[in-house]
Amino acid sequence: MERTLMIVKPDAVEKNVVGDIIRRVEEQGFKVVELRMLRQTRKQAGKFYEVHKERPFYNDLVDFMTSGPCVPMALEREDAVTKLREVIGATNPEEAAEGTIRHAHGSNIQNNAVHGSDSHENAQVEIAHYFG
Repeated sequence: MERTLMIVKPDAVEKNVVGDIIRRVEEQGFKVVELRMLRQTRKQAGKFYEVHKERPFYNDLVDFMTSGPCVPMALEREDAVTKLREVIGATNPEEAAEGTIRHAHGSNIQNNAVHGSDSHENAQVEIAHYFG
């Protein structure tokens, strides 16, 4: 079994669609193995998105991720990273396939409902960031 990280972002928490998002991933064979709700500090969000520190959208991203509670969760199944990327859809909800989480719940490229790890290596680092 493989693990990956998904974060339900503040926009989706505010829309009260956390349960629907969890339902969608569980229907795809994922098991939720760790989950918590938290409101990140700027330091926590900044460290998580440190890879983007030099990008022009970094400060807006940190502002967004600290604007309300989020729900990080470690998910498990075979081929978890690749499968979750399929289930969540393209980063831009306008380009996300019908039936994906971002198509259903995302508003724009930043307020796109969820984050999903993009590699096995990043999944390990990201899970450790939230769950030790």
